[in-house]
Amino acid sequence: MLDDELRRGMYTFIREARRPVTRDEAAAAVGISRKLAAFHLDKLVDAGVLLAGYQQTNRVGRAPKVYEPVGTDIRVSLPPRQLDLLADILLDAVLADGSTARDAALKSARERGRDVGATERAQGRPGRLGAERALTLAAGALNRAGFEPDRSSPTCVRLRTCPFHPLAAKAPEMVCGINHAFVAGVVDGLDTAAVHAVLDPRVGECCVELRA
Repeated sequence: MLDDELRRGMYTFIREARRPVTRDEAAAAVGISRKLAAFHLDKLVDAGVLLAGYQQTNRVGRAPKVYEPVGTDIRVSLPPRQLDLLADILLDAVLADGSTARDAALKSARERGRDVGATERAQGRPGRLGAERALTLAAGALNRAGFEPDRSSPTCVRLRTCPFHPLAAKAPEMVCGINHAFVAGVVDGLDTAAVHAVLDPRVGECCVELRA
């Protein structure tokens, strides 16, 4: 379903809106008619990608239909891979092995993040980084890593999605620590002291926030 460019565009818009979206809004986002948008949106509902409802208004008449994303991960691989199983096994091993394994996992996460940040810096060649430019570069790198960053203000980037969400429910302290180490590593790789990764857990979002 999401291989279609129009459907993928509307789905992305709806995810980024963080609220129920009307057919008119979805149509405008990708530049098509409301009728065609309704066709594609209802196809995505039938496929289990979106949820549909009706917007409550004070006006007389039928309430407009609205759409929002389902609360589950959407992933496709052919043939099916069992990466979640592997991750679960490794997480169990870390939890069973005590502090040494946890320390190694956090160190590895920070180093991986540092590589991501250094690559982003090398590609952009930004020179000396102030807070706002550093946040922009970090947000780009973290978006590609699946964190769905939200620039809530010029001096703050909130990470809306935890890429390791299924595992975070099993071992939140461990997984949040890995998230924090990875994001802090990205900042290290960008070579800036103007931005810091801060633990700030919120329901339904990643536990990390980037602040100037």
